[in-house]
Amino acid sequence: MSPEPLPPVAPEVLAEAVGQLTARLRKKLDAAVAECAGKALAGSGGSVEVRFGEDTLVILRPGPSGAVTEPGQAVCSCLLAPRCLHRAAVLGAAPLADADTVPPADPAAPEPSEGTPPPVTAPLTASSVPVTTEEARPSPTPAQVDAAAGLWLAAAEALAAGVTAGGTVVQAELLRAAHSARLAGLPRAEAAALRVVRGLRTARERHRGQRLSDLTAAFRTLLAGAAALASGAAGAEGAGTARRAYAEGGSLRVLGLCREPVLSATGYGGVTTHLLGPDGSLYTLSDVRPGGVSRAKGAGTASVALGGAVLDHAGLARGGLLIAGATVSADGRLGAGRGVRATPVRGADWSQEPVAAFFARPVREAVASSLDAAASAPGDAGPALLGCDVEVLGAADDHLLARVLDGGPLVRLRVAHPHPELAHAENLRRIGGFPGVVLRVLGRPDPDRAATLRPLAVGPVPGASSSLRLPEEWRGHADLGYDRLQGDHFPRPEAGAAPGTPGPAGTDPLADAPLWRVRRLLETGVAGGRRAVAEAARGADRTALGVPLRRAGLAGAAELAEGLAAEADRRPRDSFGRLVDASPDAYARAWLASAVHLDAAERALVTASWS
Repeated sequence: MSPEPLPPVAPEVLAEAVGQLTARLRKKLDAAVAECAGKALAGSGGSVEVRFGEDTLVILRPGPSGAVTEPGQAVCSCLLAPRCLHRAAVLGAAPLADADTVPPADPAAPEPSEGTPPPVTAPLTASSVPVTTEEARPSPTPAQVDAAAGLWLAAAEALAAGVTAGGTVVQAELLRAAHSARLAGLPRAEAAALRVVRGLRTARERHRGQRLSDLTAAFRTLLAGAAALASGAAGAEGAGTARRAYAEGGSLRVLGLCREPVLSATGYGGVTTHLLGPDGSLYTLSDVRPGGVSRAKGAGTASVALGGAVLDHAGLARGGLLIAGATVSADGRLGAGRGVRATPVRGADWSQEPVAAFFARPVREAVASSLDAAASAPGDAGPALLGCDVEVLGAADDHLLARVLDGGPLVRLRVAHPHPELAHAENLRRIGGFPGVVLRVLGRPDPDRAATLRPLAVGPVPGASSSLRLPEEWRGHADLGYDRLQGDHFPRPEAGAAPGTPGPAGTDPLADAPLWRVRRLLETGVAGGRRAVAEAARGADRTALGVPLRRAGLAGAAELAEGLAAEADRRPRDSFGRLVDASPDAYARAWLASAVHLDAAERALVTASWS
């Protein structure tokens, strides 16, 4: 029989199972989790079984949602059950289920599909941020402060342990604190904790797509949010909402900009269509479900599930909608409640208003606004879209070099979605074969790279002779994730013209700044824990850490990094003079201070690179 994948497990079920183990069994837990790999088999009635030896069998019986959400759905045949190593190991080897969501505010509202949660009642304005009862609360409650303090302590312990020592026991303590945060009404803090746990798992399993920088950012977000809530300084914004809040009412006219394939690491796929309102506000309409890349490819022509509109996402990206009873979340997502009605309307070419005005905004101003909004947004929200006109200079390594027209900066165009079955990489390679072509580009600035844009769609620059020549049915732009550019879409090179060369890429203020030393120290702490930071900064290395930073005028970064190194190496003694482990609290605060400073400094450098 072929192995069966383990069903997702609710975080609190795993936390409870690990909490019931004795200290002796906890030491054996990570090894037992590793033994579960490939041992799951399909059982009767939709159950999944994992056998340990001849006499011990663990059975998982998922509920209607497909996840193990109750302790009784995981049973073991051994005498120590349910306080046994086998049951905890199988639960620890299973993927984490997503957190439960609250019921819809309107009992008559249908359950939403992924990406279209139901609306809640609130007045809608052109660029409103919905205000719910939870958001009106001026400050966290005592229960929320206590839950945040517990989450801070668990996160500090996990940070001090690092990936190398952040096994199932450490993860379970973080999950227990995350569950307490959910019960206290802190869904945003819970979501941040789950991202850290998933990042620890991915790093320990050494998955191919794992990035230590992502886990570092997840720790920074979790610790910063927990600290603000525990201190009482954060209001409702720090608490968040369990379900994305939607405001309803009024009419809204939106025009299609482009569509973008969506792929997630958890096996979801689909499409997001980006839309523009008459006042320049950005909106999105998503259709994301289980299915991976095949779902993402097919969703580009799937029907739009919004108010009975007879359109697919390909038509919406080049058309528009007049929506009555529109429901809009704070981040611009359109909801699909029962009261929503949508009528297709004629779209606008990128050269027509109000779309043309979106591309006319100064690029540095647009980038600064996009990056600042992404930094203040919760969760994994990325930078907002921006548009600009560029001249392609040519290919260089894994990207294209281009210059923003009218004296703009030199920028790098990188693939937005590198999956080989999507059209992004092929389209970018084809564009690189036509140096000198001028394009109108719609994409996202990369917050981690200097002057880098991830294009989602391209179109011709109005009035330019050496620009794209797209089919009429494409309505003036090509969606790089779905449409495939051909040679006849590009201007013909002039007779006798030699192919151009991209020239030098220019300076990279982010790579040239010695801030990489701070970044490496922070990531060393995430990978190896407190001891790794202490070892990396001992002796001559500690001097080498601060001097280059101060020489570059980054005295604040130097002071914070040196403080982190000193705290990591601090070993207090008890009253008898014996060395004892230091509390992780001070270390976590030193790490967080340096991480927040680094994030702000790098964001400023990235913004400056667009000048």
